[in-house]
Amino acid sequence: MLIAHLPAGYILASAARQRSAAPRIMTAALVGSVLPDFDMVYFFLTGGKVHHHDYVSHWPLFWLALAVVALPAVGRLASRWFPAAVVFFAAAMLHMIMDTVAAPILWLAPFDWSKFELTTVPATYSNWVVSFMLHWTFALELLICVTALIVAVSRNRRVGGRQQA
Repeated sequence: MLIAHLPAGYILASAARQRSAAPRIMTAALVGSVLPDFDMVYFFLTGGKVHHHDYVSHWPLFWLALAVVALPAVGRLASRWFPAAVVFFAAAMLHMIMDTVAAPILWLAPFDWSKFELTTVPATYSNWVVSFMLHWTFALELLICVTALIVAVSRNRRVGGRQQA
């Protein structure tokens, strides 16, 4: 996925905020939805010899293990932040699921190095970005972006309507 991680995080946070008024749910979802891609810094610094989806930040079991350790600690030490922590890890896992649609993800690493993806985007153009944008999976990204926009507009109308009353 190229452009839909942040909008998907917004949709996730919007749904979570309907269930909990805990602080920082939106921030947690937005950060969690894009944090796995911060490995791109290392990817570019090392010359891009290894696909960034092979780094630990794109291993779903890494995020699950981190959640298993962090969530009980947050629940005991800072319980008011627990809903935001859950949403953060859900957003990181959502990132993995979304990437699996059109890019190989190591779902079982470090125990199994098999890569999983729903479909392969062929390099039909010299620029890989163009190949992605003209592949059918980019329509899914656009759908996610439009959905996030609709959620944002409808939320702003509800909030604006309450403020005027």
